[in-house]
Amino acid sequence: MWRAGLAGLALAGALAGGTAAGPLPDPVAEFAQHPEAEVQLGQLLFYDPVLSGNRGVSCATCHHPRFATSDGLSLGLGDGASGLGPGRRFDPENTPEERVPRNSPALFNLGAAEFTRFFHDGRLEDDPSQPHGIRTPLGPDMAEGFDNALSAQAMFPVLSPDEMAGHYSESDVSQAVRQGFLTGPGGAWDLLSARVTALPDYRARFDQVIGPREIVFTDIANAIAAFIAVEWRADGSAFDRFLRDGTPLPENAAQGMALFYGEAGCDSCHTGLFQTDHGFHAIAMPQIGPGKAARFERHARDVGRMRVTGNAADAYAFRTPSLRNVAATAPYGHAGTYATLRDVIRHHVDPVTALMAYDAGQAVLPELPGAEDTAVLHTPEDMAAIAAANTLAPRPLDDEDIAALVAFLNALTDEGAIKGRLGIPDSVPSGLPVDR
Repeated sequence: MWRAGLAGLALAGALAGGTAAGPLPDPVAEFAQHPEAEVQLGQLLFYDPVLSGNRGVSCATCHHPRFATSDGLSLGLGDGASGLGPGRRFDPENTPEERVPRNSPALFNLGAAEFTRFFHDGRLEDDPSQPHGIRTPLGPDMAEGFDNALSAQAMFPVLSPDEMAGHYSESDVSQAVRQGFLTGPGGAWDLLSARVTALPDYRARFDQVIGPREIVFTDIANAIAAFIAVEWRADGSAFDRFLRDGTPLPENAAQGMALFYGEAGCDSCHTGLFQTDHGFHAIAMPQIGPGKAARFERHARDVGRMRVTGNAADAYAFRTPSLRNVAATAPYGHAGTYATLRDVIRHHVDPVTALMAYDAGQAVLPELPGAEDTAVLHTPEDMAAIAAANTLAPRPLDDEDIAALVAFLNALTDEGAIKGRLGIPDSVPSGLPVDR
């Protein structure tokens, strides 16, 4: 058991209000400030289904405070379903074509300056070499006017048929998306902007933020990003109090912190104040669901970062997630394959062995007719490729070590941030139902 070797150094220091074996992060973080009127506007837009093709899905559908800004599912259902979290059900009259191919990420602390890369594969990120300062899948067609990468990423789900845009020709927005009309006059973003502009309450609220000029889609995105940044700032956990003034952690959490920043080496990737290096790592995580593929492709694989860079060295690498409020955001992994913190830590102990022994029965998947969720798990060459890409060496953690690490991860929970500062609005200007 590693913890015994730390007792004379890191563990004793942690329990006394000192530090663990490795360097602890500084408690100060830089967060952008936003006008109150913009934040309140963003709150309404975040919960309003008016931004989806058939007006049935909002940002909150997959990022709800009830599920700690995620959805409690391994892989969600967007357009063509109703309900929240594990209770979400497909509509037999408008069945989704497939599951959303990746787990819905949490939204905590995305207003901090260090968050410049988004999505599990980092396909959207700040990039000064790009004409608009942001590299996105739209390339040169990217619109101008986004405040930052957070603002830009907040609005890409509306272009996804499986998330918010909808089925072929079921609305003007879905038809524009299917035809490739995304930006510019008559594009999906333009159509959604017109919907918002037509609602007097939104027009009046935008007048307070941007003045009487035309509302364009970047204005909508900037308001939603401002809301996300303010609503889910999470820096009030027991760990934060320990960093700020030395308030002791519970003994088991302090032991876990000593391991995390010590011999277990968790901070080699989960570093910094928010426990992420913002990098991409292949650690043999199991994959379920439809995979990430173009419409014309027939495989179910998700090669992660490689799909963005084209570099074989990036195969099956995914972005290191922040661990803030991680105890509340199960399931875990880019495909939501692990149901508990204990199980996902056990995967890190011996990634390849865990991959080969993975049981998809722990995944949280709402029913979807025709879904082939375990295709990759039953394809030997795909499993071998995931295993071969692994870069994480086995770590000799025992059950007591894992329990201590779980206790430390629980100490990263900020209950106030999970609830949010403004909360769920009673109603939205479109008059559409609000997910609760």
